[in-house]
Amino acid sequence: MKIMNNAFGDATPIKATYMRGGTSKGVFFALDDLPPAARVPGAARDQLLLRVIGSPDPYGKQIDGMGGGSSSTSKVALLSRSTRSDCDVDFLFGAVSIESAVIDWSGNCGNLTAAVGPFAITHGLMDTPPEGMVAVRIWQANIGKKIIAHVPVVQGRVVEAGEFVLDGVTFPSAEIQLEFLDPGADEAGSGGAMLPTGRVLDHLQVPGIGRIEATLINAGNPSIFVAAADLGLRGDETQAEVNTHPELLDRLEAIRAHGAVAMGLAISVDDASRNRPHTPKLAFLAPPQDFIAAGAKRVTASEIDLLVRIMSMGQMHHAMTGTGAVAIAAAAAIPNTVVARMRRPGTDKQIRIGHASGVLSVGAQAQQTENGWHISKVIISRSARRLMVGEVFPAPQTEESESSLGS
Repeated sequence: MKIMNNAFGDATPIKATYMRGGTSKGVFFALDDLPPAARVPGAARDQLLLRVIGSPDPYGKQIDGMGGGSSSTSKVALLSRSTRSDCDVDFLFGAVSIESAVIDWSGNCGNLTAAVGPFAITHGLMDTPPEGMVAVRIWQANIGKKIIAHVPVVQGRVVEAGEFVLDGVTFPSAEIQLEFLDPGADEAGSGGAMLPTGRVLDHLQVPGIGRIEATLINAGNPSIFVAAADLGLRGDETQAEVNTHPELLDRLEAIRAHGAVAMGLAISVDDASRNRPHTPKLAFLAPPQDFIAAGAKRVTASEIDLLVRIMSMGQMHHAMTGTGAVAIAAAAAIPNTVVARMRRPGTDKQIRIGHASGVLSVGAQAQQTENGWHISKVIISRSARRLMVGEVFPAPQTEESESSLGS
């Protein structure tokens, strides 16, 4: 894709909003504000958005773009008025690889979902009452699921200030409750069954590692849950303890890639690692125990029901992914999963997750049917706010840089 330049050689600017959603940040676009070639899926869209974020970057910092050099900040969101009568806005999420020219469109970002409602209201993508708690009906196009965001509005404007504290975010903001409706995949959908192998427990045979017991579930996002002890881990590791050890990261990625193949999401482990880095997520878990969270925050075992560390784009997440929490809540409600075995007894409906930055509560509504388990709803609270509104400059491209970007 050749980005149009003006007489001075500058790239044509594109309207954009930089937003925090939950414990993530990303660049948000109204679909109609993108160049026509980038309004549809394909290489033109990917090349443009990679350049906006600053990828691929062998230095891992994304200095020449809007990304922040971490999986939590290397993200894009595309929004438009919904084409569905039962929704207000269509939301497409892209997880941008930092060091390779890949955008993974396979899954959702539960954290950035919190910013979708505020963006839709502020940019006039839906009709909004001037006061009250507005229910924004979101069609999550990546996974084909409906999410309802409850956004506070006063005098027609989104309320961003508030007292809601989210561990992993420094400052308090207004609470936004998210309802993930029927988050478990089903055979009729594009994601296959909620339990894709038909079992609550599977065993992955990973070369160089051995036989690993895992729960493979497709709820919120495809996810793989394993016991920390089976990996020789405690479950209360810090980011530094995981992300500075390449050999451990390679082991975790090997398990994730084999799980992706077992779930039918990739044709090979190489395909999973190369082309699908965003999903499935891999998390390792342990029963409740005291631990020290980021910022030297002490969390006692009595404050949590489960200890979890989750991987995102090849690195351990600094807090908890929103869709990871959805999958955890779903798996906790199903007997004999790895999650159900690790959680505190009696906490299948509402579970307090101890993560690297603190505690997150999430609730699931589950029913057992003659066809198995059905998760009708998962509820989680996040917050969001605008960080900057303006224009991004994808940067001018020469024929040479255009060719290298697409390679």
